[in-house]
Amino acid sequence: MSEHADNTPHVRRVVLPSGKTIEVVYFEEHPDLQGTTIEHIERRRADDDLHICASCQGEFVYPLEWEEASSTQWEVTLRCPSCEWIGTGVFDQGIVERFDEELDRGTEALVGDLKRLAAANMEEEIERFVSALEADALLPEDFGPPPRSTTA
Repeated sequence: MSEHADNTPHVRRVVLPSGKTIEVVYFEEHPDLQGTTIEHIERRRADDDLHICASCQGEFVYPLEWEEASSTQWEVTLRCPSCEWIGTGVFDQGIVERFDEELDRGTEALVGDLKRLAAANMEEEIERFVSALEADALLPEDFGPPPRSTTA
């Protein structure tokens, strides 16, 4: 099995062609899927959408590693979190730039969802707090321990 079988997260830093650095957190590795060959990538759709999985067609593929292969090409190792497919290929700069833009769009969507979820959670907490205030159900102890007396 993997050295991370205890579900200890493994973090890998990836530097994108745009210069941005992202961190990918793994909670479990699948060694049986490591080293998948390039033939999966070669069967990719003609429009070269690297964010689409060559195996399951899922739209959440992300880079594990990027490395400049030449002045106009990048060697990219990709991973699909839906089916655990992993593959490596060499792609032209334009394809990699479109992939980077798609990753940016995905990041923006995730951040937007996170903000909406945080706001919804906060709204729910405020409603519970207001209900407790209206019901006179709050006590000083609900806000921490009482202050210590300094008089003897």
